[in-house]
Amino acid sequence: MPAKRELTMRQIRQMLRLARDGVSAREIGRTLGVARSTIQDNLKRASAAGLTWPLAGDLTDAVLEQRLFAHAGVRRGFRRRVEPDWASLACELKRPGVNLMVLWEEYRAVHPEGYGYSRFCDLFREFERRLSPTMRQDHPAGDKVFVDYSGKKIMIVDRNTGVVREAEIFVAVLGASNYTYAEATWTQTLPDWIEAHVRMFRFFGGVPRLVVPDNLKSGIHRASFYDPEINRSYGMMASHCGVGILPARPRKPRDKAKVEAGVRFAQTYILGRLRRQTFFSLVEANAAIAAALERINAHVMRRLGVSRRQLFETVEMPVLAPLPDADYQFAEWRVARVSLDYHVEIDGFFYSVPHGLIREQVDVRATTRTIELFHRGSRVAAHQRRYGGRRHGTDPDHMPSAHRRYAEWTPERFRRWGRSIGQNTEGLVLAILANRPHPEQGFRTCLGVLRLFKDLDPERAELIAARAIAVRALTYKSIASIIANKLDRSARATDDTVVDHPNLRGPGYFH
Repeated sequence: MPAKRELTMRQIRQMLRLARDGVSAREIGRTLGVARSTIQDNLKRASAAGLTWPLAGDLTDAVLEQRLFAHAGVRRGFRRRVEPDWASLACELKRPGVNLMVLWEEYRAVHPEGYGYSRFCDLFREFERRLSPTMRQDHPAGDKVFVDYSGKKIMIVDRNTGVVREAEIFVAVLGASNYTYAEATWTQTLPDWIEAHVRMFRFFGGVPRLVVPDNLKSGIHRASFYDPEINRSYGMMASHCGVGILPARPRKPRDKAKVEAGVRFAQTYILGRLRRQTFFSLVEANAAIAAALERINAHVMRRLGVSRRQLFETVEMPVLAPLPDADYQFAEWRVARVSLDYHVEIDGFFYSVPHGLIREQVDVRATTRTIELFHRGSRVAAHQRRYGGRRHGTDPDHMPSAHRRYAEWTPERFRRWGRSIGQNTEGLVLAILANRPHPEQGFRTCLGVLRLFKDLDPERAELIAARAIAVRALTYKSIASIIANKLDRSARATDDTVVDHPNLRGPGYFH
């Protein structure tokens, strides 16, 4: 088999013609776009084969090739000069500040008779073309991590019901070392997406300069080449970790070729090898995925001769930025408008803000435990998040003064107020409160009745209360009518008698 050539037969004919005209090898190389050493090598071959310009008219390209390269050796790609370990140089090139000029100078320091710089670069690019597509991308160490969800899912069976549920597989690949991380999450929603990033950074033990996601709706609101709109919660996570977000360009698959290849590799190692296993929880699935990751990262890459873990530990890990002191706590940011009752609704529950912000727009930061509300960058309220019980969480300091006084009303307060007049009045208060579906609905009636009694003699007030209970006059209007028409004179209840009525729930009801 003839040796690999760098000139076509047409270029060789042109080379011989220019050489006959006295043009130097350097000028011929410039004309043909190749190195001077290549021209010198081919002129020597032509001289050894007895070929000079003009060539015979019946000399075909096939015959010319046979005469020039028939005795060049049988090994394809045979080199006459010492070559470096290209795989080792490919690894070194990933280190910060290292380029081909630095590597060539080190090579020539060891091999002074080695290749010139241009030929050295050509041979290195030729080696790169034999690598996988992801390897051929130029990603400096510590620069980027590519993240995405696999299109394939893993099945998890509920042990009690037998129902099968699908879980997503999150995959991340560091650009320089191809060091891979994967985990199963129930969904692709924002909480799972962000928390997967937090665990990914913890797995790497550091933070790269950029995260390159696909345009997943959870993280990117609007895909754009010039100005992608990043979800605010996702951006806050990135700010906390000190990493930038650089979404892949829409309809540019090469931007995410690294993670796409990582996804395919992870699917082979994870889904392919785990397809016969049955998982009964997300924890079990992630334990199996972690074991598969160990095999992925320990696997020696054929062309480079090193594993992902070795490349990560020697090249990438030393230049990763340190992790923040504390993991990012997921918080979802929203925008809300304060309603007329100075509360903001979040997932069916209501949280107060200062009443002066009625109709204003506020930013909401919602975590699993707290609800924080911000207005123009300043925090104006903080509440414990509610998942049950009363729907309103109201801070008394947020209320207008009139509302604050109303908020201080309680069944026990009205009961004490009635008791200060007498037992019948206390019984009337209890009857009014018990006659409402909710005690709070009777507060205003009690307040009005007690104000009517304020100007009466306690003895008469007790008679009126007994009369109202006896005839079930449990509204403000009815009791005012008893007073106006002096119907208390016909009451037979005594001062030391508390009326026993089926509507009275007793003091224990209000504790």
